[in-house]
Amino acid sequence: MWRATVVTIFPEMFPGPLGVSLAGKALEKGRWTLEAIDIRNHATDKHRTVDDTPAGGGPGMVMKADVLARAIDAAGEGRPRVLMSPRGVRLTQTRIGELAGGPGAVIVCGRFEGVDERLIEGRGLEEVSLGDFVLSGGEIAAMALIDACVRLLPGVMGREASGAEESFADGLLEYPQYTRPQLWEGRAIPEVLLSGDHAKVAAWRREQAEKLTRERRPDLWAGRKR
Repeated sequence: MWRATVVTIFPEMFPGPLGVSLAGKALEKGRWTLEAIDIRNHATDKHRTVDDTPAGGGPGMVMKADVLARAIDAAGEGRPRVLMSPRGVRLTQTRIGELAGGPGAVIVCGRFEGVDERLIEGRGLEEVSLGDFVLSGGEIAAMALIDACVRLLPGVMGREASGAEESFADGLLEYPQYTRPQLWEGRAIPEVLLSGDHAKVAAWRREQAEKLTRERRPDLWAGRKR
């Protein structure tokens, strides 16, 4: 069973959106499990302190290595340890597939100005980012990572093929989709999709996926050409 453990100062945020739709149904059926570890429970002072001022000065607060390490250790061994961080490597569908194919993940949610660098090194955290922007904390990013993984678990999506043809599955953005009515506000479904010729449909979809990728994500397109 795929196991997600979230290390956070806001355990009440979970399962949140992960408790509904595909992820929620899969959680109810026992296809995966979710645990939220409260970092504050691993503090040793009466105020349950998890942060302190930055060494060398500066604004904000930094999450303490000793407290956070105890919380991470409580999650046990044997799974990748991921830190949601804006300075991390951008998360890709390839990495999501690797995580989904394993035993699960321990996901650490940073807050404030970040976490003590020694903790990242000492617990071998893999820093990953959703993109070039900053959130208030790692919890929403952790939900996105978990949702992306869970939907790839066997039996979660209705059709196994649906995951193989979507954006990033082959290094391309997904082709345009259409459904009834055939004509809407003067816009028609492309004739090739109504032809019944599966080879022509496949070729059209491939051509459209490549065109969209070249136009909207030249970085992806360049990566495929190397």
